[in-house]
Amino acid sequence: MTVRLFSEEELDELRVSPKRLTNPGSRWTGKPTEAPVHRQRSFKATGEDAAGTRFDIYQRQNLLDEADFSSGIALVSVDGSRLTLARYNGPSHEHGDISYRPHIHRANAESIATGGKPERHAEETDRFVTLEGAFACLLEDFNIAGISATHDGQRALPL
Repeated sequence: MTVRLFSEEELDELRVSPKRLTNPGSRWTGKPTEAPVHRQRSFKATGEDAAGTRFDIYQRQNLLDEADFSSGIALVSVDGSRLTLARYNGPSHEHGDISYRPHIHRANAESIATGGKPERHAEETDRFVTLEGAFACLLEDFNIAGISATHDGQRALPL
């Protein structure tokens, strides 16, 4: 499979282009392990462009650690290959200089061009502290319609 190179402008266009969920009623399921520790729900979205660009969107929550969550979006190519465009992660782990704080990974052209994980770089954020808040931010940032989520506002994780 050949990896397509994207410019920052193309990645920006993928972020802001209107998208609509095609399965907003997706249900939560346990991740396939012996004893599910995570639950996940997966969505499909279609771009409102002429090409009908396809996207996969997910929410994942660790059932044993409220701070261990992720919400993400990937571009799905015609051949079925995926490019993760973003992951909105909870504060359950360290990532480089980010120490147990919510953070957002976004694909960038440089990482794609060098063959690294496209979304390897992350930025700390105070925009969310829960999975619901992360999902709300993802929906807003990626212009996704067909489902709603509530922003966290000023809520903090319980200690």
